[in-house]
Amino acid sequence: MCASARVQEAMHPRGSEGRPSGPSVLFVHPDFGVGGAERLVLDAALALQSRGCRVQVWTAHYDPGHCFSESRELQVHCAGDWLPRSLGWGGRGAALCAYLRMVYLALYILLLSGEEMDVIVCDQVSACIPVFRLARHRKKILFYCHFPDLLLTQRNSFLKRLYRAPIDWVEEYTTGMADCIVVNSSFTASVFKNTFKSLAHINPDVLYPSLNVSSFDNVVPSDLHNLIPKGKKFVFVSINRYERKKNLTLALEALLELRGRLDPQDWKNIHLIMAGGYDERILENIEYYKELENTVSQFDLSHHVTFLRSFSDTQKISLLHNCTCVLYTPSNEHFGIVPLEAMYMKCPVIAVNSGGPRESIIDNITGFLCEPDPTQFSKAMEKFIRDPSLKATMGSAGRARVKEKFSLEAFTDQLYQYISKLTE
Repeated sequence: MCASARVQEAMHPRGSEGRPSGPSVLFVHPDFGVGGAERLVLDAALALQSRGCRVQVWTAHYDPGHCFSESRELQVHCAGDWLPRSLGWGGRGAALCAYLRMVYLALYILLLSGEEMDVIVCDQVSACIPVFRLARHRKKILFYCHFPDLLLTQRNSFLKRLYRAPIDWVEEYTTGMADCIVVNSSFTASVFKNTFKSLAHINPDVLYPSLNVSSFDNVVPSDLHNLIPKGKKFVFVSINRYERKKNLTLALEALLELRGRLDPQDWKNIHLIMAGGYDERILENIEYYKELENTVSQFDLSHHVTFLRSFSDTQKISLLHNCTCVLYTPSNEHFGIVPLEAMYMKCPVIAVNSGGPRESIIDNITGFLCEPDPTQFSKAMEKFIRDPSLKATMGSAGRARVKEKFSLEAFTDQLYQYISKLTE
């Protein structure tokens, strides 16, 4: 056996016939892109594959060029991408279309794929669960709840409330049909209980997302001279999708506040990189990106801000390696994988004091938890400028925190236990 074959054998234990020896697990995900939910699905699939499970990922959309590079290590199948993502300009009806796409995907898997599986793992959209219940041989289903979808939209008109009513009911009812429900944080667990009143008897377990540190350890950070102007000593980075709910404007407003707190010489050394997932198929990404560009011009920050859209894994790791601190601006974030990535790269995090970051970041130890206020963020940013040694101190504490509480090994063990119980 050649060396590469021995490595594969060690990574993916196989039975006597050369097939994976563990349960067959099929992941179903709406759109396999580059968000936090996709990162979790990818890590979960790779984790189970490393334990000998036969793993497949099925999705309604997959573009290898707009997905995490490790997705190429999995069997990824796509069906239903011809169905619309929304009902016209402005992204209207996106939730309904997502439900229809997932129902179609589930029907395709059951009726046309010829695939057999022991456990189905789905997330984000639970409408596919009753379809899988139609299978001749009942399948066990694990549902991973990132956050109740019904809380992610506004209901500013009677028509919107009328449109959402059946969708919200379907979400709650079909979520309760899963054999096992897990959530990404204690924060989400409490929201789950308060939101889905008919599921009050269910106490979802918390399965924290992990960090696949090998993907960070194996990458050599590259030079960022094309992103960071020469002479910039303090580089702050915001990493989030170009969506309004991520409140990226807060980072720009905090930078403006910081300018007023520094003398001209210190201000010359400051730079902010706004890095985020960007999909030209999504209108909000296009509109919000333009809004942020306009804000930079309005604040006269053009020489201190660089925008980076749809960056590569190498670029992300290089940013975290070279920057002073990460600004994480969403409020009530369900969990947030970016703080873990930053802390593992020994990069402190300034985040909003709500939601998942309260469980991952230790205030004043691995970063700062602030109110979603530009002044509070700017004061935290200023601390790294007045005391440059703070980055190293907090950075070391951050890496230790990730290794202790959010390791891939702990995540894999807990997830595999769920799959094993479901197949007993």
